[in-house]
Amino acid sequence: MSARLSRTAHSVAGQVFALQAVIVLLLITAAALALVFQARYDIQRDARNRSLAAAEAFAHAPGLPEALMSRDPTAALQPLAEAARRASGLDFIAVMDIDGVRYTDSRPELIGRRASDVSRAVAGESFTEVFEGQPSDAVRAVVPVRNADGVVIGLVGTGIEVENVSHAVEGQLPLLVGATAGGLLLGTAGAALVSRRLLHQTRGLGAAEMIRMNEHHEAVLHAVREGVLIIGNDQRLILANDEARRLLDLPQDAEERAVGDLGLDPRTTELLASGRVVTDHVHLAGDRLLAVNVRPTMAYAGRPAGRVVTLRDTTELASLTGRAEVARSRLQLLYDAGVRIGTTLDVVRTAEELSEVAVPRFADFVTVELLEPVLRGDEPSGVTGVYTEMRRAAITGVRTDSPLQPVGDLIRFVVPTAPMAAALDEGHAVLAADLNAAMGWRAQDSEGTRVALEYGLHSLISVPLQARGVVLGMANFWRADTPEPFDGEDLSFAEELGARAAVSIDNARRFTREHATAVTLQRRLLPRVLPEQSAVDVVFRYLPAKAGVGGDWFDVIQLPGARVALVVGDVVGHGVHAAATMGRLRTAVHNFATLDLPPDELLGHLDELISRIDQDEAGAGRGGLADGSGAGGEHAGPDGAAERASAVTGATCLYAVYDPASGRCRMASAGHPGPALIRPGGRVEFPELPAGLPLGVGGMPFEAVEFQLAEGSRLVLFTDGLVEDRGRDFDTGLQLLADALSRPGRSPDQAASDILATMLFPVPSDDIALLIADTRRLAADRIAEWEVPGEHAAVSRVRNAGSAQLVEWGLGDIAFAAELILSELVTNAIRYGSAPVRVRLLRDRSLICEVSDSSSTSPHLRYAATTDEGGRGLFLVAQYAERWGTRYTDRGKVIWAELPLTGGAEPQPPAPLDLEALEDMAW
Repeated sequence: MSARLSRTAHSVAGQVFALQAVIVLLLITAAALALVFQARYDIQRDARNRSLAAAEAFAHAPGLPEALMSRDPTAALQPLAEAARRASGLDFIAVMDIDGVRYTDSRPELIGRRASDVSRAVAGESFTEVFEGQPSDAVRAVVPVRNADGVVIGLVGTGIEVENVSHAVEGQLPLLVGATAGGLLLGTAGAALVSRRLLHQTRGLGAAEMIRMNEHHEAVLHAVREGVLIIGNDQRLILANDEARRLLDLPQDAEERAVGDLGLDPRTTELLASGRVVTDHVHLAGDRLLAVNVRPTMAYAGRPAGRVVTLRDTTELASLTGRAEVARSRLQLLYDAGVRIGTTLDVVRTAEELSEVAVPRFADFVTVELLEPVLRGDEPSGVTGVYTEMRRAAITGVRTDSPLQPVGDLIRFVVPTAPMAAALDEGHAVLAADLNAAMGWRAQDSEGTRVALEYGLHSLISVPLQARGVVLGMANFWRADTPEPFDGEDLSFAEELGARAAVSIDNARRFTREHATAVTLQRRLLPRVLPEQSAVDVVFRYLPAKAGVGGDWFDVIQLPGARVALVVGDVVGHGVHAAATMGRLRTAVHNFATLDLPPDELLGHLDELISRIDQDEAGAGRGGLADGSGAGGEHAGPDGAAERASAVTGATCLYAVYDPASGRCRMASAGHPGPALIRPGGRVEFPELPAGLPLGVGGMPFEAVEFQLAEGSRLVLFTDGLVEDRGRDFDTGLQLLADALSRPGRSPDQAASDILATMLFPVPSDDIALLIADTRRLAADRIAEWEVPGEHAAVSRVRNAGSAQLVEWGLGDIAFAAELILSELVTNAIRYGSAPVRVRLLRDRSLICEVSDSSSTSPHLRYAATTDEGGRGLFLVAQYAERWGTRYTDRGKVIWAELPLTGGAEPQPPAPLDLEALEDMAW
């Protein structure tokens, strides 16, 4: 028994127990002392609080000021003070005058004696303190007593003697001692449990025995057939077993040397020194193939963490690993092909991507041939095996010089046994492992194949590119610099690569066809020739997006009164449906423009029309599904998608009307960017327009703004595709546009070319419509105006003045027709309109007669009966005028008529008419 105890005491577990017991004893003793001091502090603090509370309560007791001012304060207050002292558990309550002389005290012998150190209370301050002195040491509080006026008239002192406070602390000592003893027992018991556990883990071994056990572990470490290295954080080798020394051929003094000084090859040194974690990493070290694992070690004893490296010799698995690496690289190549092929939806570029992705990782040269219809975006016709020629679309190689035919050449397959023709005939890839033995290929072009063989081409795989069972082209994979010929596994891989590329080429072909159709439709629907007019000098540009035609459009519409309307718009979306929707919108704008509506009203009518169209199309789509015309939702899905795509909601439009007679320009926007305005001095502005909602949203009226433009001002209307792109926000684009417009001295055509050169990305992601208009003013000598009094006699004066003005303009040939029209319009304005009545003649490309009044009554053309006295006025106007109509203004209406500047088109009346009599005719 004693031997066992002695062994335990000298073991590592016994030493740990003794150390833990000492530490527990010191900690618990310190804690007990801290508790004693804390208890003393807490009790003293409680004594202060109790004394102060009792003093405050007694000092504010009712009647105390009156008792202090009585003849015998002691008789009145001593019983009360004693009762309060006993109730509060204090040792004394003393009532004093302002000089500190006691009226009451728990010790009667102290009554009449002066208390010390009460000046702070006399000054009006309540305080507590630990008092040391006569008659006893105490924790006391002194509080002033105030009368109704707030004047200190006495003092109240309360307290507990220090001796009683110490007794309270001593009363808690048994509890503290008991708690300390309990803590000591618990700590010792815990140390014993830890030591017991450690004793179990170390099996009662001492230091020498544990050293011996470590030696045993070292022996085992060096005996295992797996290399083990321990490397410190300072890149020094701490430990290497015998197997690691053998595998890496380490020197005898390798330990404690830096990894870089061990004489290993650079790749092995980099792997060991990098510190990265690897698992079963296959590494070639000399002629050995090693499986390497690297794991970090945990830091201990303040030392930095290192890493443990294990090595296994797997040289016999080299061939298997090589095949696995090839398979992995092929999978990676297929993944890269899926990512890189078909990124642009361009047929030729997709063919180039196929050739680029396979060189040099699979083949040394790759050629891709496509059928002519595929290059155009058309559907290829025919079946597999009937194709004899294709157009080379791409070629890529490890060298720039090549014996193969260049891109653009026509490639013919005339020998059925050649690999290309055989692949097309059989519908799958064909391997020609040795081109020297491929007689069909050599017979196809003896001279060309001889040059190719001399160049070094020695192996070929031909793969037909097929999608949906239709041949699109051919891909040929060649090897020249790679000595190994293609094999059966390469054949399967090439067929898989070709199948993936064929799908991308077919998608690009379909997109090319739809893009060409949409571009054709868009250009057909846009204005091909702008109308002749004198208000503006205008040029336009339209560029479809490469990724898909959108619905951008522009227009220039000639309006009565020599005015002109400038329009740009944008339909959300791309493709044929966006182009068709644009055509509908453009037609609607033309129809509303014939009514000569102000810009805000025109956009309002257009918005209402579009909302109605969208509702009708949505109702038609629902009706088609409800009446059972389709075999379920799947059958009706594509048609429904087409109908939804043709909805107009989301379109924007900017409509501006310029009047060259007054120089005023009025415009309104439906969610479209405003124009750029270049003043004659060259200053570029972007006028603020009220932000209207896009067309079809509805619910909010549109607002128009009006500008006064000097002659030579330039208006630039555009769609957002000009200024905004994937890599450029709208504000940055506006700044670039302003810089491009600020260059002076350019015609509208030059300015349009410069703007596109500055703003365009290499491949625009959205359509661009650009309209540039330089404003002109109608010369003052080409305008004649009169105000007409409200009397019939004024008609002849206006007619005569108009005739004289026409003669002055050299238009005497049309004076008769002009006088007739003026007579009719002025007569009816006086008879049926409201003052003021004004007449204006404009000499432009035609003669424009305008009669305005403040009435909103709309005239209309009708056939008068033979018995009617009037009703033929507008009929005569319509016969003699080239065009006529009515437009409404903010204060009435304008009746206008246009006559050609020569009289050749003037109809000849059957007999001369009496112009005075015509004044009596009415609508």
